Amino acid sequence: MSDQPTVNVYGADWCGDCKRAKAALIQYGVAFVWHDIETEEGAEEKAIEISNQKHIPVVTFADNTFMVEPSATQIKAKLESLGILQ
Repeated sequence: MSDQPTVNVYGADWCGDCKRAKAALIQYGVAFVWHDIETEEGAEEKAIEISNQKHIPVVTFADNTFMVEPSATQIKAKLESLGILQ
């Protein structure tokens, strides 16, 4: 696995689903880049562009796929399918 984060999370600090997604990635030891749609210029627009909707979090992966409001179980399954988690 490279040191370059392959996961991006677009969300907001007030969002419970965003907190759960970040906690899952931390628990699994996966590096990710957090994009706060409230403070990072262009992050909200990018999240909408990716998912074509205004729901957060939007989690993107190295294989150019994304999930909107994923559960920890869905994140884990995706990371396993990418070979990031064993």
